[in-house]
Amino acid sequence: MKNIIFTLIVASNFCFSQTQSKMNQDADANYKKADKELNLVYNKILNDYKDDKIFIAKFKAAQNAWIKFRDAEMNALFPEEDKKTQYGSVFPMCWSNALTDLTKQRIMKLKVWLNGIEEGDACAGSVKIKE
Repeated sequence: MKNIIFTLIVASNFCFSQTQSKMNQDADANYKKADKELNLVYNKILNDYKDDKIFIAKFKAAQNAWIKFRDAEMNALFPEEDKKTQYGSVFPMCWSNALTDLTKQRIMKLKVWLNGIEEGDACAGSVKIKE
Protein backbone atom coordinates (compact mmCIF):
# COMPACT_ATOMS: atom_id res chain seq x y z
CA MET A 1 0.00 0.00 0.00
CA LYS A 2 2.83 2.40 0.87
CA ASN A 3 4.41 1.73 -2.54
CA ILE A 4 1.17 2.58 -4.33
CA ILE A 5 0.79 5.86 -2.46
CA PHE A 6 4.43 6.76 -3.09
CA THR A 7 4.05 5.96 -6.80
CA LEU A 8 0.91 8.11 -7.04
CA ILE A 9 2.64 11.05 -5.36
CA VAL A 10 5.69 10.82 -7.61
CA ALA A 11 3.55 10.39 -10.74
CA SER A 12 1.38 13.39 -9.86
CA ASN A 13 4.47 15.57 -9.48
CA PHE A 14 5.63 14.63 -12.97
CA CYS A 15 2.21 15.40 -14.42
CA PHE A 16 2.16 18.94 -13.07
CA SER A 17 5.81 19.90 -13.20
CA GLN A 18 7.02 22.45 -15.72
CA THR A 19 10.43 23.65 -16.61
CA GLN A 20 11.39 27.18 -15.68
CA SER A 21 11.77 27.90 -19.38
CA LYS A 22 8.15 26.87 -19.99
CA MET A 23 6.92 28.97 -17.06
CA ASN A 24 8.88 31.95 -18.45
CA GLN A 25 7.28 31.42 -21.86
CA ASP A 26 3.79 31.14 -20.35
CA ALA A 27 4.27 34.33 -18.34
CA ASP A 28 5.49 36.15 -21.45
CA ALA A 29 2.47 34.90 -23.41
CA ASN A 30 0.17 36.16 -20.65
CA TYR A 31 1.82 39.59 -20.79
CA LYS A 32 1.54 39.74 -24.59
CA LYS A 33 -2.16 38.87 -24.31
CA ALA A 34 -2.72 41.64 -21.75
CA ASP A 35 -0.71 44.12 -23.83
CA LYS A 36 -2.78 43.28 -26.89
CA GLU A 37 -5.97 43.90 -24.91
CA LEU A 38 -4.57 47.20 -23.63
CA ASN A 39 -3.87 48.33 -27.19
CA LEU A 40 -7.37 47.32 -28.31
CA VAL A 41 -8.97 49.26 -25.44
CA TYR A 42 -6.72 52.28 -26.07
CA ASN A 43 -7.54 52.36 -29.78
CA LYS A 44 -11.26 51.91 -29.13
CA ILE A 45 -11.20 54.92 -26.80
CA LEU A 46 -9.37 56.96 -29.45
CA ASN A 47 -12.05 55.99 -31.95
CA ASP A 48 -15.03 56.53 -29.61
CA TYR A 49 -13.80 59.99 -28.54
CA LYS A 50 -12.26 61.06 -31.88
CA ASP A 51 -14.39 64.22 -32.06
CA ASP A 52 -13.05 65.51 -28.74
CA LYS A 53 -9.63 66.81 -29.83
CA ILE A 54 -8.71 68.24 -26.43
CA PHE A 55 -9.48 64.94 -24.71
CA ILE A 56 -7.53 62.94 -27.31
CA ALA A 57 -4.42 65.09 -26.84
CA LYS A 58 -4.60 64.84 -23.05
CA PHE A 59 -5.44 61.12 -23.18
CA LYS A 60 -2.42 60.38 -25.38
CA ALA A 61 -0.22 62.37 -23.00
CA ALA A 62 -1.64 60.41 -20.06
CA GLN A 63 -0.92 57.10 -21.79
CA ASN A 64 2.65 58.18 -22.56
CA ALA A 65 3.08 59.17 -18.90
CA TRP A 66 1.67 55.79 -17.82
CA ILE A 67 4.21 53.98 -20.02
CA LYS A 68 7.02 55.96 -18.35
CA PHE A 69 5.53 55.15 -14.93
CA ARG A 70 5.25 51.45 -15.84
CA ASP A 71 8.88 51.31 -16.95
CA ALA A 72 10.06 53.16 -13.83
CA GLU A 73 7.95 50.91 -11.61
CA MET A 74 9.48 47.81 -13.19
CA ASN A 75 13.00 49.16 -12.74
CA ALA A 76 12.25 49.98 -9.10
CA LEU A 77 10.94 46.46 -8.56
CA PHE A 78 14.02 44.92 -10.21
CA PRO A 79 16.73 47.61 -9.81
CA GLU A 80 19.87 45.57 -10.44
CA GLU A 81 21.61 46.16 -13.78
CA ASP A 82 22.49 42.49 -14.33
CA LYS A 83 18.99 41.21 -13.71
CA LYS A 84 19.45 37.59 -14.80
CA THR A 85 22.47 37.13 -12.55
CA GLN A 86 20.89 38.93 -9.61
CA TYR A 87 17.39 37.43 -9.79
CA GLY A 88 18.11 34.07 -11.37
CA SER A 89 16.27 31.95 -13.90
CA VAL A 90 12.86 33.01 -12.55
CA PHE A 91 13.52 36.63 -13.53
CA PRO A 92 11.81 36.52 -16.96
CA MET A 93 8.71 35.01 -15.36
CA CYS A 94 8.69 37.53 -12.51
CA TRP A 95 9.22 40.44 -14.92
CA SER A 96 6.40 39.28 -17.19
CA ASN A 97 4.05 38.66 -14.27
CA ALA A 98 4.66 42.15 -12.88
CA LEU A 99 4.17 43.71 -16.33
CA THR A 100 0.95 41.75 -16.73
CA ASP A 101 -0.36 43.00 -13.38
CA LEU A 102 0.41 46.64 -14.21
CA THR A 103 -1.11 46.26 -17.67
CA LYS A 104 -4.32 44.70 -16.34
CA GLN A 105 -4.64 47.54 -13.83
CA ARG A 106 -4.30 50.05 -16.66
CA ILE A 107 -6.90 48.21 -18.75
CA MET A 108 -9.38 48.46 -15.88
CA LYS A 109 -8.73 52.21 -15.56
CA LEU A 110 -9.12 52.80 -19.30
CA LYS A 111 -12.32 50.78 -19.56
CA VAL A 112 -14.10 53.51 -17.59
CA TRP A 113 -14.03 55.60 -20.80
CA LEU A 114 -15.55 52.70 -22.74
CA ASN A 115 -18.16 51.66 -20.18
CA GLY A 116 -19.18 55.16 -19.17
CA ILE A 117 -20.43 56.53 -15.87
CA GLU A 118 -23.94 56.70 -14.46
CA GLU A 119 -25.86 59.84 -15.30
CA GLY A 120 -25.74 62.39 -12.52
CA ASP A 121 -22.11 61.79 -11.54
CA ALA A 122 -20.86 65.35 -11.11
CA CYS A 123 -17.25 64.17 -11.40
CA ALA A 124 -17.58 62.35 -14.75
CA GLY A 125 -15.24 64.77 -16.49
CA SER A 126 -14.51 63.51 -20.00
CA VAL A 127 -16.14 60.11 -19.42
CA LYS A 128 -19.33 59.60 -21.38
CA ILE A 129 -22.60 58.81 -19.63
CA LYS A 130 -23.71 55.16 -19.76
CA GLU A 131 -26.48 54.51 -22.24
